[in-house]
Amino acid sequence: MRLLLFSDLHLERGFAWAPPEVGRERRDALRRCLQRIAELAVQLAVDAVCCGGDLYEHDRYRPDTGTFLRDVFAGLDPIPVFVAPGNHDWLGPTSIYASTRWPPNVHIFTEQRLTPVSLADGLTLWGAAHHSPTSAPNLLDGFRVDRGGVHLALFHGSELGAFAPGGERAGESPQRHAPFRAEQIGAAGLHHALLGHFHTPRDAPDHTYPGNPEPLTFGETGDRGAVLITVDGSGSVQRQRHRVAATRLHDVTVDLDGVAHAEAVQDRVDAALAGVGGLVRVRLRGEVAPEVLVDPGRLRRPPAVTAWVVRAGEVTYGYDLAALRAEPTVRGQFVRDVEADPALSDEMRRAVLLTGLRAFDGREDLAVDIGDPDRAVV
Repeated sequence: MRLLLFSDLHLERGFAWAPPEVGRERRDALRRCLQRIAELAVQLAVDAVCCGGDLYEHDRYRPDTGTFLRDVFAGLDPIPVFVAPGNHDWLGPTSIYASTRWPPNVHIFTEQRLTPVSLADGLTLWGAAHHSPTSAPNLLDGFRVDRGGVHLALFHGSELGAFAPGGERAGESPQRHAPFRAEQIGAAGLHHALLGHFHTPRDAPDHTYPGNPEPLTFGETGDRGAVLITVDGSGSVQRQRHRVAATRLHDVTVDLDGVAHAEAVQDRVDAALAGVGGLVRVRLRGEVAPEVLVDPGRLRRPPAVTAWVVRAGEVTYGYDLAALRAEPTVRGQFVRDVEADPALSDEMRRAVLLTGLRAFDGREDLAVDIGDPDRAVV
């Protein structure tokens, strides 16, 4: 039995880090990604397609989202499609799952407990749905298969091993939706769990997280995409990952050490982005001369870059604080007072010092980036 697993597509996502036009492009890319998943399913001649939830975002879906999903899934007929709604696409009276007339090859799991569907003789798929965006129970508590054969589970949930010290991965949601422990899978009589929720891919002995197939933000890691799951008669699983993303996001670091004028900042950015296109996050770092203006809003975006996020929070300025601290001047007193203020965090102290010293220099560029916002500049 060959199954194609995906999850966490998040159709109609808001993309708060992007301006409206980039957000629209990203939402279009999510739709293209689902079409690529469907094309892959046909190409691989799979026996079924399984979605582990967060197919779309309930609070943002468009009037045509249900129609789009229906048509894509109908195009897969006779390949069956199984969907286990998650916390973002939870099953309720106003959900797409309740309002759309699905083709006969689509099965939406509707109960907040694991219920069975026969995939083949001796092979059962158990699926469940979230009924709200929060407080989903552990779907494996008290569950035990009630028949022979090979058993798979399809649901949206948080394997608690990821939250052990050192286990939680960067960018992973701290919210525990339908929390469970990996050892409960085998104890329930299940051979493998096909899961959604964690965006970082994971191939564990008894469960699989495919990860979000299309980039949702910068800094994502792991071989994410759709996963071809091959199950044999003993319940043994083999996995093969397939990239289905319509676009790529790039992270580029630009070293500004020693830069003495603003145009040199632009030169280094241009050199670092040579040959790079699409959506890019640029991290500016290094120490520049005090008189240099490092303003992300004034940088010229290379033509091949559709949109970018430029961060300047790691840029430092070459003020000689030791010399300034020793000055018997108002400026020197300002430095001493700021450095001695116990109420300031290191980050805030740096920002206050830099803003004040710029003001003493008569500069107009007083604003300092003390955060790390993902804000795109088109």
